[in-house]
Amino acid sequence: MLVIAAPAGAESPVDYGPPTSQCTITDPEIDELSGLVTLPSGDLLLVEDSAPEPRPGATSVLMYRLDSTCAVQDGVVEFDQDPRDIEDLAFQDNTVWFADIGDNGMSRANIALIAVAYDPAQPQADSGATEVFRFGYPDGPHDAEALLLAPDGRPYIVTKELSGRSGVYRPAGPLDSSTEVAMERVAELEFAMTATPGGPVGRAGQVLVTGGAVAADGTHIALRTYTDAYVWTLAGNDVARALQSDPIAVIALPDAPQGEAISFAPDSRSLLIGSEGLNSLITAVPATSQPEKTRPDTAATAEPDGASAPADTGSASSKVTAGLIAVAMVAVVAGATWLARRFRRKGP
Repeated sequence: MLVIAAPAGAESPVDYGPPTSQCTITDPEIDELSGLVTLPSGDLLLVEDSAPEPRPGATSVLMYRLDSTCAVQDGVVEFDQDPRDIEDLAFQDNTVWFADIGDNGMSRANIALIAVAYDPAQPQADSGATEVFRFGYPDGPHDAEALLLAPDGRPYIVTKELSGRSGVYRPAGPLDSSTEVAMERVAELEFAMTATPGGPVGRAGQVLVTGGAVAADGTHIALRTYTDAYVWTLAGNDVARALQSDPIAVIALPDAPQGEAISFAPDSRSLLIGSEGLNSLITAVPATSQPEKTRPDTAATAEPDGASAPADTGSASSKVTAGLIAVAMVAVVAGATWLARRFRRKGP
């Protein structure tokens, strides 16, 4: 088992400065922030984790666009779908990916990714181009809140586990909107307590993965819990393999009521985070060093399209810290209440 330690001595680490408040979301319609994407312009795309109350005769999902001051901009995206529980958001090649992967009751037969065409330069254009991709886990239902979209477009889902042992899953074959695609478990991350306060479930929140992001330039990965953020270097497209190395940074995040959103800033190093709740803060975690890019030249080392080297799923689990037994004891108590978490739908 590979033990993930603090990033001391790592090559070309990214250092992070103290988190600072960037802006406050004052729109009362936005109170369940779960997924966050930062565009190259600095504008923010965000989605909430409960679908809004549908308009008469339609079921719809809203994606908001905010500027860097958290002011809501024109071009809110609305599309007709009926997701169960959208928990994360990703953006690549003028497509927004909505991760309908939440399953607090551990009862879903499958999960879904919803791909919606979106051109940031023409945010008010309604292309109507929407595809739904459905996936099935190989080992039964899992709750999940983190989507990692590799540079080659392959999605990875990181589960949210009360035990602290998060599974990493990816489609076992090409994406196909006409049929359910089986997923494969390709890695395991073992989180444990960090002593960082925050979140709605006490100390158990220190091991629950609530969001993920891949840098726009393809060189870094981030996962967050309710209390901390973890950053890894990514070289190529194999997200699973990257996650089994030591993180280059472990960042204690400010105490927040229910922190689930994380994104890389336009520099692909700094982070932006957010939490559920009214008047939620968007907090910046600035990178204070800019190492050389570690992603190899794609012309020399690119992997075949749609391919990614398989990860060792047996001996290469990653342990972030010690103390799993204590986490499990806390998690059982906190989780009994938390699994009844609301699926509140907002009024029109």
